[in-house]
Amino acid sequence: MDAEIPGGRVVVVIDVIRAFTTAAVAFERGVAEIACAPSVEVGRELRRRQPDRLLAGEAGGLKPADFDYGNSPSEMSAAPVDGRRLILATSNGTLGLARCPDPAALLAVSAPNVGATARWIASHHAGTAWTLVCTGRTAEDWACARYLGGLLDGSTPARADLVAGIADGAAEHARAYARLPASERVDLSGDLPFCRDVDRSGFAMVGEVREDHVVLGRVPC
Repeated sequence: MDAEIPGGRVVVVIDVIRAFTTAAVAFERGVAEIACAPSVEVGRELRRRQPDRLLAGEAGGLKPADFDYGNSPSEMSAAPVDGRRLILATSNGTLGLARCPDPAALLAVSAPNVGATARWIASHHAGTAWTLVCTGRTAEDWACARYLGGLLDGSTPARADLVAGIADGAAEHARAYARLPASERVDLSGDLPFCRDVDRSGFAMVGEVREDHVVLGRVPC
């Protein structure tokens, strides 16, 4: 996302592989709220200020040694996080949220909660202009944007097209990782079933802009 986002619009930030799929699974597991940090450094500072929070995320796709969890929906699906508050710091998704300073509403979306996100916007901001922000340059985020845009326009987009776009994006990621040294490669195989599980999560993830981060809450739809 390079362009400046105009204020006063509903802004939906998309990260399918993997930040906002990880966030959706965290909420499914009972996380109370997620503080989304624009960088690993800000995430560490948030934890220093609030040491009761769990810290999750990635740098270069991999979990930093001092983090509790990586940016992995598979890992999060088995994590004992019920009732806890989470800090999430990722290279694309959480950074994208921080670049939207004056929205009418700010939401995070991935394939698991795309339908719920469309319903929330229709219920709370019908008639408000919206902007969809793809935080990555691979196919999955663009496929999710097309699918969500179709829902917001009142059409019935094909779920199979979204799933195919996620598969294409996963292949792009795999090719990029294959060019890296073995120690820097990320194994997405356990995460992809969560990333392509369209509409498994019946809630929107609605953001509140703070001074140096965005707090996501779970809103059933």
